[in-house]
Amino acid sequence: MKKALLSALLSGALVCAAAPALAAADVAKPNVTILATGGTIAGSSASNTDTTDYKAGSLGIDVLIKAVPEMSDVATVKGEQISNTISGNISSEILLTLSKRINGLLGSEGQQGVVVTHGTDTLEETAFFLDLTVKSDKPVVLVGAMRPATAISADGPMNLLEAVTLAADKKAQKRGVMVVLNDRIGSAFYTTKTNSTTIDTFKAYEPGYLGVFVSGKPKFYYTPAKPVDSAFFDVSKLDSLPAVEILYSYQDQLPAMLDAALKNGAKGIVVAGSGNGNVSSKMEEAIKQLSEKGIPVVMATRAGAGYVSSKSFAIGSGFLNPQKSRILLQLALASGADLKQIAGYFDSQR
Repeated sequence: MKKALLSALLSGALVCAAAPALAAADVAKPNVTILATGGTIAGSSASNTDTTDYKAGSLGIDVLIKAVPEMSDVATVKGEQISNTISGNISSEILLTLSKRINGLLGSEGQQGVVVTHGTDTLEETAFFLDLTVKSDKPVVLVGAMRPATAISADGPMNLLEAVTLAADKKAQKRGVMVVLNDRIGSAFYTTKTNSTTIDTFKAYEPGYLGVFVSGKPKFYYTPAKPVDSAFFDVSKLDSLPAVEILYSYQDQLPAMLDAALKNGAKGIVVAGSGNGNVSSKMEEAIKQLSEKGIPVVMATRAGAGYVSSKSFAIGSGFLNPQKSRILLQLALASGADLKQIAGYFDSQR
């Protein structure tokens, strides 16, 4: 009798012990969609040592997914090809398509996150645009590579795996759009490309990184938070964005390029000024006249980092670099904002 009872208890214990494992195995993996746009991560070359003269955007998203089967261990992955080009060719139309598609995907109950593969040259611009136009707490991750897929020690496969892992992780929620390369996790609001060729190019000098990958797992430094002055713009009904040009400042600069930009259709101008958004006296006077006419001019800095304060003659860009200032100005103009409202978006009081 005792043997029978012991046998029954052991059998029951084994069933109970196995139940959680079976239940865990039955839980569906998070759904992550990769939206591909091209870039070095999809690049190829006849030489496996070529890291500068390859053809970007030559491989499709299906090839990239098949090359990293480990992604299926962390998520159910699907891919969509939005474009396949160098990042310099990313247009307003592509940006709007991405934003609308991501908002649609993240609005569905079964979608955990979205990854966007992108060329690194303008990755920060697309990431910043999405940070301002995607309305969801679910993770959106921008990823690229500094070496093409055909190179020795190509960084794309690991970057892509980490991006999908991050997008599938619930701890990545409520952090805004993120950028992942070289094991680092950065905020799209602050992260920028700082070196033309090295794989540790993406940095956020002042605020730092959000986290790091260790043995394939994301480790965050902080609790979820978004940048203080991050705004949201609804682009669901937009088919294009107003033209905004960036001008680079230098000694003894003349204002002729301001006029050229406006004559060619620019609705606003960003100036990459020296230091704290400074320009020549002639440029300052010309910019002041444009501001008086209601044409927004944003003063950023060519220094690479730092805060640009409000100007008596123009809008200061705050913490935003010239390329991100252009994106914000485009969105502000598209929303119908006046000069005072635009200044507010840049955290400037005129």
